[in-house]
Amino acid sequence: MLAPSLTTPSAHRLEPLLNPRSIAIVGASSNPARIGGMPIAHLTKFGYQGRIYPVNPKYPEVFALRCWPDIESLPEAPDLVVLAIAAAEVEPMLRRCHAKGVRAVIVYAAGFAEAGAEGTALQDALEAFVATTDMVVAGPNLMGFANLNSQVHTSFASVFNTSPMQAGRGSVSLLTQSGNVCAAVYAIARRLGVDFSHFINTGNEACVDFAQYLDYLAQDEGTEVCIGYIEELRDGPRFMCAAAEFARRGKLLIAYKAGETEKGSEAVRSHTSALAGDQAIYQAAFRQLDIIQSNDFVQMGQLAHLAGFRQRSAGKRVAIITISGALGAILADKFIGAGLDVPTLPQALQDTLRAGIPDYGMVSNPVDVTGNVVNDPGFVRKAMEALALSDAIDAVVVYAPGYMLDRMADDLCAVAAAHSRLFVAIDTGAAKTREQLRTGGVPVFEDIGVAVSALSPFLLWQERRRHNRWLSLRETVAVQRASLPPVPADEYRTKLLLAQHGVPAVAERVATSADEAVDAAQALGFPVVLKVLSADIAHKTEAGGVKLRLADADAVRAAFGEILANARRYDPAARIEGVLVGKMESGVAELIMGATRDPVFGMTLTVGLGGVLTELYKDVSHRVLPVDEAMAGEMLRELKAYPLLDGYRGRPCGDVEGAAQAIAAFSRAVLALQEQVDEVEVNPLLVKEAGQGVCMLDALLLPARPAGKPAH
Repeated sequence: MLAPSLTTPSAHRLEPLLNPRSIAIVGASSNPARIGGMPIAHLTKFGYQGRIYPVNPKYPEVFALRCWPDIESLPEAPDLVVLAIAAAEVEPMLRRCHAKGVRAVIVYAAGFAEAGAEGTALQDALEAFVATTDMVVAGPNLMGFANLNSQVHTSFASVFNTSPMQAGRGSVSLLTQSGNVCAAVYAIARRLGVDFSHFINTGNEACVDFAQYLDYLAQDEGTEVCIGYIEELRDGPRFMCAAAEFARRGKLLIAYKAGETEKGSEAVRSHTSALAGDQAIYQAAFRQLDIIQSNDFVQMGQLAHLAGFRQRSAGKRVAIITISGALGAILADKFIGAGLDVPTLPQALQDTLRAGIPDYGMVSNPVDVTGNVVNDPGFVRKAMEALALSDAIDAVVVYAPGYMLDRMADDLCAVAAAHSRLFVAIDTGAAKTREQLRTGGVPVFEDIGVAVSALSPFLLWQERRRHNRWLSLRETVAVQRASLPPVPADEYRTKLLLAQHGVPAVAERVATSADEAVDAAQALGFPVVLKVLSADIAHKTEAGGVKLRLADADAVRAAFGEILANARRYDPAARIEGVLVGKMESGVAELIMGATRDPVFGMTLTVGLGGVLTELYKDVSHRVLPVDEAMAGEMLRELKAYPLLDGYRGRPCGDVEGAAQAIAAFSRAVLALQEQVDEVEVNPLLVKEAGQGVCMLDALLLPARPAGKPAH
């Protein structure tokens, strides 16, 4: 089992933090504009039903509530204490809270790890003390939370005064690593009519990190959707487990990952390190975890709105219905550019549509119903029924100006009520029936660009979650532990290890002298290839350590001497164990498959175009392990170079099935090694003609470095 278990809902340690029955505010103020006054103003204004204890010796009362002189004088130990005090005062107050029996604390104060050496010392002391207790301490350096379904306001965010408060319960939770982002997205989403459950910003995450909050929201009955903003994940395994729980429960997680630039690698020895960038791995992991990755605050709000329709049947094949051929072409271009399909409709469906559409109107998809549709109101329902029943499409997008959408609204709602297929309307003319449509199960957009921006990732998510096998695979895959070969592991030993798990190897032998090299070549059969055998020389071609197409004994004998001389000049300190003599192989294409240890997601797999041009083209696909044969096949088909494996321009087809089997075997081998390695790479993996298999021509293994030791 690769997936850790989640905490049971009834015992979740964040309950007193996010849903407290009583709250004390230390540093309380009677001024609603101050951070010690705003949460009390919100609690009283919005009707929090729990007990509120302002604490400040300066005031007898605040907001018509008795104000207590200190934490010790409170009549009970509150579930939650909010500290609106200076950074230097926080740790002593935490000790007093612990002595009182307080279960959870929020620390507003800045001036901790984000403020240099002095602040770091304060945060270290805070963390050290909290580790000796069972208290939950949020922050420091955050603006507080809001549980909108219980009206638990522990935030000094002014957005609750400037945005309309929702009338009922919400099901969307907001979880961000920035207070300003939290407030900004909340304001945008409220304007779109999104109702919220939780408003959470994580601050410095000294004691409670993003993944722990997500763990809570995964189990929270009031949360059906989570909008997340991520700068850095501190607990990758817990994050993955919580995200998987979201998917298992049919909830939707939308994430904005900051940091578009890929992290660099210092003195990398493998191509894989250079190819597996930070952002690329996040994108791959998010897809595998059924997370919609967003890149815009408005898009996040629109996705949260669309999430209310996620139980409808949908996917990437879109039928576009317009009254304008031009708008149909524009929408088709935009949807296809965003990764969706606009398939040609089956002839029978086209015939049904043609019965009500003039000859000059297109019926193949996009469908141009023309303005003539208003002359035959009954046709609208018949056409929509046919689209709702077709197996050739997954979703229907209807573009019409307001007045025409109003005429179609009753039929659209009736079809949506009778069928589960997702119908979406785009209205650029202020239709009067927008709310009728939304209530009837048809989301409405007011702008083409916004519609495409939100619908495309939403429909791709719907497609992906129907076919996602990885979530179940990661929980059920059986891992057979394996031991590393003697360290450092040279190419020969690495290949032997991978071959034991099913990665096909080329026929080859080790030679420590020119005579042994000749004997090996004669036994294998000419032509052969000779390569320097050294765990210290990763890039053999650069070192002059490779000789190809050696056709006779004299060529082998000469190559042996040249290779050793070149290797010694390239790296005089390198340990050279001889040469590797291999059968010269030919094939259709060369691939790379490499695994690296990502600090967040663990061992990740990169597959791409192999050989010496790997880093130049960067034609790669990424996954978090494990990967099975079906997933390996998907990775291959994602490559721009895939046509080279599929008979491009009359070339022979490659053994794609054999390549997928080798990739899956490589995944098993890497998982078997677990924490013993940081990187494993096969480059190239030679793909022969269909039915002839594949074989690894070179392999590299980098053992796990001791904690804190940099790469060489």
